[in-house]
Amino acid sequence: MKRERWDSRAVFILAAIGSAIGLGNIWRFPYIAYKNGGGAFLIPYFIALLTAGIPILILEMGLGQYFQAGAASAFRKARPWFEFVGWWAIMIATVITFYYCAIMAWSFNYLFYSFSLQWEHWQPVGAVLQAVDAGEKSLQEAFFMNHVLDISGGPDQIGHLSMGLLIGLILTWVWIYIAIRKGVRSVGKMVLVTVPLPFLLLIIIFFKAISLPGSIDGILAYLRPDFSALARAKVWAEAYGQIFFSLSVGFGVMCAYASFRPRKGDIVNSAMITGLSNSGTEFFAGFAVFGVLGFMAHELSVQSGTVVTPDSVVSSGIILAFVTFPKAIAMMGPWATIMGIMFFLMLLTLGVDSAFSLVEAASTAISDELQLNQHKVSIGLCVVGFLAGLLFITQGGLFWLDIVDNWMSLFGLIVIAFLEALFFGWFFDLKILTNHFDKYSELKAGKLWIAMVKYVAPLVLIIIISWNFLNEVSNPYEGYPMWALWLGGWGVTLLLFVHSWVLSVAQVGKRFPMGMKIAMVATWAVYFIVFWMLYPESKFHVLKPAAPWIMAAIGCIILYGGIARSLIIAHKHAKEKDMEDETPVPE
Repeated sequence: MKRERWDSRAVFILAAIGSAIGLGNIWRFPYIAYKNGGGAFLIPYFIALLTAGIPILILEMGLGQYFQAGAASAFRKARPWFEFVGWWAIMIATVITFYYCAIMAWSFNYLFYSFSLQWEHWQPVGAVLQAVDAGEKSLQEAFFMNHVLDISGGPDQIGHLSMGLLIGLILTWVWIYIAIRKGVRSVGKMVLVTVPLPFLLLIIIFFKAISLPGSIDGILAYLRPDFSALARAKVWAEAYGQIFFSLSVGFGVMCAYASFRPRKGDIVNSAMITGLSNSGTEFFAGFAVFGVLGFMAHELSVQSGTVVTPDSVVSSGIILAFVTFPKAIAMMGPWATIMGIMFFLMLLTLGVDSAFSLVEAASTAISDELQLNQHKVSIGLCVVGFLAGLLFITQGGLFWLDIVDNWMSLFGLIVIAFLEALFFGWFFDLKILTNHFDKYSELKAGKLWIAMVKYVAPLVLIIIISWNFLNEVSNPYEGYPMWALWLGGWGVTLLLFVHSWVLSVAQVGKRFPMGMKIAMVATWAVYFIVFWMLYPESKFHVLKPAAPWIMAAIGCIILYGGIARSLIIAHKHAKEKDMEDETPVPE
């Protein structure tokens, strides 16, 4: 069957930019830059972009275009035993989509609330009213937590579904289906609207922000350089981490998107445009975000009669988007409603580009490997995604969203990027790709790119992985109970890792079918047994004092055991004669 094609290279680049630029560009980067040296943070940030981010982006795009296949198939065509990394990336992308769409459901609700600024007129009652009156939480925080989410007391209290969020989730998945129903043809048409629109809205928000009193103070807080921060290792780790979080590498998305380009087409410059556009957008977003925060600090100073600095109102993530910004928007007088509509419409369009790219990556991989109709696969993924996403719009959904997101970011995407750099840098002849790139690309990849993929990226990424692991062991994430961290964190990581191996083995000659079945059953058994041992109501709860060490041991086995096994297999295959002579020719 003839492979689909993008309408043009410009549409491909637009889609790649849309996938890379997401919610994190708005609510994560400005805060990361602010707390890690302000303007000085740009030095490690751009070094990270040029030495690791764009090189891995070129690698993923290049594999997809060269082998004309999604992540799993492209990795298999490079080396059969690489395939599990492609499947692991696809599984992580799919899980991320489950909770990412819940955030879009929140945004749909807030878009509706913006017409009446409902978060300003909501009347809390009972204990919530007392908390607001006592200053323990703001009205906007109470509205988000107690009205929109109707949050429970913890991850063990799932509670009921929110009807408003359910409608938002349905709208989100319908939108995703419309975008991917005809593959890249429909995606190409969708991105012509959903990529330029948030840029336009962000520009309008920026110009409005800088016209407000106090905005310059906020922008100065964002840009004020602290060069002493460059001496801290954590700042460099944050810079490299932000690059990988925001570029959409490690998902299999860029591999899938590039596979629909003609094989004899530019890759290097397309990757450069995508990477620089992503970084430029999140840097520019910081001006708009901190301009609004500066205005908010000014208004609070006027209202209270005391000096309130931008530093005291800085926030990030969900709190920035759904608590701080609504509060600031309500202070904008006649502009409040239109600013609210523009802000949440911007979040929706940024989110949907990333969301449908993740689903398209999974759909491409599954249809390529299993030779299935991509339209039917897309329908199935949308249905499964909607059903799985229901967990994240329950009363306890925010807790599970937080746990799963932390693990997918720290121990999912980073590990995938590391394995890609390690395998292709050391166990694949990258000259095959550079010869192809340099023949058809407007910019040359050459030996410098090979050095970045082979040496810089693996070294930096293994340091970040180890840093994240040690931090998690010494200080379990956000004080959640160990059973919850296992169920939504290490346990999910283990399941995805094992199932990626099973799928890759099933595709390579269907070897050891009984062994695969045993591995899957055993993994699920371990998943539930460990949960039961850690759960408070279990009779095995006496093991609680040892839980941190149990989790550390399991984490070591999953992360470093998996990496070690991969290296052993790589070493074994590297000795085989066919490894020396094999030169993939996908045509």
